[in-house]
Amino acid sequence: MNQALWIAKTGLDAQQTRMSVVSNNLANVNTNGFKKGRAVFEDLIYQTVRQPGAQATQEAQLPSGLMLGAGVRTVATEKLFGQGGFVQTENSLDMAIEGRGFFQILMPNGELGYTRDGTFQLNANGEVVMSNGYALQPGLVVPENTQAITVGKDGTVTAQLPDQAAPVQLGNIQLADFINPAGLQPVGENLYLETAASGAAQQANPGQNGVGSVLQGALETSNVNMAEELVNMIETQRAYEVNSKAIAAADSMLQFVNNNLAR
Repeated sequence: MNQALWIAKTGLDAQQTRMSVVSNNLANVNTNGFKKGRAVFEDLIYQTVRQPGAQATQEAQLPSGLMLGAGVRTVATEKLFGQGGFVQTENSLDMAIEGRGFFQILMPNGELGYTRDGTFQLNANGEVVMSNGYALQPGLVVPENTQAITVGKDGTVTAQLPDQAAPVQLGNIQLADFINPAGLQPVGENLYLETAASGAAQQANPGQNGVGSVLQGALETSNVNMAEELVNMIETQRAYEVNSKAIAAADSMLQFVNNNLAR
């Protein structure tokens, strides 16, 4: 088979993967705390016909070799954890992280998940939970007759109760940070899981040890840039078309050989 057919086929696969990543970015442009992804590619193994530096004669060396590439493949889909924008909501349970770090979430299976989505609510027991019902960790329970909740930049949570002049401290929000956030595993529901690549979670109070601070009454929006993603989409589409034309050209060459030479 003409080698160009296989090489162009790998290009089609790579561009299809990139289009999937771009589509996912655009689909989540309004998802709180979403971090955009990008597809990372690498060229495939080369067929070495003539080795660079080999002896052409006893006195001369080849200044460059003859190596034929085998195409491309997707090696990673990387999350980019750049800061998203902030939207003021004036909701006392909405929180955003300014800087590094993740909120810690207790999942149904007992594992800890990590999120940048600070859309928190109260359940029937007064626990602070995500929109899907998963509880914030360390756990916070708000008394039923609470009049106002205040979250400080350092994560201190206080509540104003009736007939009490001084606010009552309910607890502290702790954030988790990772040496390599790109190594976290996204599992949906705005959650990430720790992996061997991310390193172990390092808990810290907001504003300490390089961890960001907490902003109450605000949400972090997606860091997807729509204009950038639309440009990426057009670029991907054109690259896909070019690879398709390479397949058509290789097929035309084979057709010419079959019709005119193989007789």
